[in-house]
Amino acid sequence: MAAGDVTLQLKLWRDGDQTAIGRLTPLVYEHLRAVAGAYIRNEQHDHPWQATELVDEVFLKLLNLKKVELQDRRHFFVFAARLMRQILVDHARELKAAKRGPEIAHIPLNPELAWTGSENDALTLDLNRAMDELERLDSVKARVVELRYFFGFTAEETGELLGISKATVDRDVRFALTWLHAALHPEQ
Repeated sequence: MAAGDVTLQLKLWRDGDQTAIGRLTPLVYEHLRAVAGAYIRNEQHDHPWQATELVDEVFLKLLNLKKVELQDRRHFFVFAARLMRQILVDHARELKAAKRGPEIAHIPLNPELAWTGSENDALTLDLNRAMDELERLDSVKARVVELRYFFGFTAEETGELLGISKATVDRDVRFALTWLHAALHPEQ
């Protein structure tokens, strides 16, 4: 996918060309679908989401925006990552409200972060709260975690999207995962 093509379509869309989203979709859809599919495959086999449904939900949310302020490819993918996370968190909240089940204390902090899943709904909510706290503390580190672990980008791709070096990405990941672990496991 050419960064310039994505940026051009975003500019046209931002300027009011409602047909630009139709041209943007094929430029980013397969990558978004692959990322969504990877996370869903890591979940329980009874997970209700399909990768296509999750990506479609992202696009529905994009289409419902009154004013689009996405500046470039980087901004689009960061925003899409946040939308995916919010969709999954909202789903977890709905399930938790329906079940009112017990909280689960263990949250994995590894490359296969559990973002969704019927048994991980409490985990998803706790992780979302911790990510929101990290966002307030250091928004770049929160973006690094989202892009690396939620969105599946490599350290190099993350650095390119955020305009930072791979070494900075690696340092930010180490810091963020340590910080998230402490926030999620205060008893340790």
